[in-house]
Amino acid sequence: VQLVESGGGLVQAGGSLRLSCAASRSILNFVQMGWYRQPPGKPREFGGVISSGGAAHYEHFVRGRFTISKDNGKNTMYLQMNSLEPGDTADYYCYADEILSTGQTFRSWGQGTQVTVTS
Repeated sequence: VQLVESGGGLVQAGGSLRLSCAASRSILNFVQMGWYRQPPGKPREFGGVISSGGAAHYEHFVRGRFTISKDNGKNTMYLQMNSLEPGDTADYYCYADEILSTGQTFRSWGQGTQVTVTS
């Protein structure tokens, strides 16, 4: 599957952005989808995940500010980011996990979209 991200850009602190992660096929087969981010010069860090049933869980640093959702009809997952801070500046990557016929979990990644928050 191909995952294509969009929605990144430049925003002032306190502002909002909505990232999209569009899949090339139905997302109903994914057991979960989620987001990581990689701040400049730092390792990639987990941001949040949404299950096939729609339950979302977040890393502590985004809880209350970011919301993950998905539209099965559009094969797209979203990351709504509010109250953005300069510390949220990073490349954001979406992923999708599916269970193969072998029983193994396979993870697909998007290409990343850049978010820059200015003070």
